[in-house]
Amino acid sequence: MREHETTMRRGRRKFDDDEPTFVKRGRLEPALQEDPDLPEEGDRWSTWDGALHGPDPRPGWVRTEYGAVDTELGMLKTGKEADVFLVRRAVPGTDQISMLAAKRYRDGDHRMFHRDAGYLEGRRVRRSREMRAMSNRTSFGKEMISGQWAAAEFGALSRLWQVGQESGLICVPYPVQLSGTELMLEFIGDWETGEAAPRLAQVRADGGELADLWRQMTDALSVLARAQVAHGDLSPYNTLVHNGRLVLIDLPQIVDVIANPRGGEFLARDVRNVAGWFRSRGLAVDEETLIERLHHEAGLR
Repeated sequence: MREHETTMRRGRRKFDDDEPTFVKRGRLEPALQEDPDLPEEGDRWSTWDGALHGPDPRPGWVRTEYGAVDTELGMLKTGKEADVFLVRRAVPGTDQISMLAAKRYRDGDHRMFHRDAGYLEGRRVRRSREMRAMSNRTSFGKEMISGQWAAAEFGALSRLWQVGQESGLICVPYPVQLSGTELMLEFIGDWETGEAAPRLAQVRADGGELADLWRQMTDALSVLARAQVAHGDLSPYNTLVHNGRLVLIDLPQIVDVIANPRGGEFLARDVRNVAGWFRSRGLAVDEETLIERLHHEAGLR
């Protein structure tokens, strides 16, 4: 990503969608009242200070200046567990700009918990009171689960981004910061227009391009398996294609395939979900052989 001035265009494509349909909504929070402590431009001061930061070496485009301001540019996506907003973080009076996707997990009164049980198997917290609250779905327990989703995604992206930098075999957005249940990520798309990169499901690739994307997909799945994790919800709708690169997104439900008794099932389901899409586009894929290989790489065989 380059550091440059950014101009926005309305009607941008959705990003990180859980569903193929998209509902445009207003801002998550009401506009701020006049406040003498607010910056003269933008919506708020940067929340970098006090947040948990992404891994080193940090990309040069990440804005860490205390004087940076955040400007919310609209909603990119609404999903089952979180909404995603486009945020420009900039140092006023300079060309020091970064474009971020702010993923805000819903609180316990608004989130949908129908998928939690299977994914959370194998995840444990130390305090028995907290574990009971999560199991019983109390209000406190739901808040705990919401925090676990955000922390799990931040941790997974941090780990996989580092692996990708070292190996070149997997690509994920850089996780800029985590503050409570707000996760701020590298925006994958055109920084000048605010148009998100297309989902794999939207791509019309020819034979050679399709084969290359499948190779990238199998490389990424192999990286996950060797790390003994599964994406848990992989599909053509939460995979982006940007400048020819496959980018995995939406990883809050990442599964430890060793600790989770259904780990092997999640791994196989991920493969079948994406293999079916490639096959429907005319590419011959051997998903069962791939599943067997990934099970072996993950230590499940």
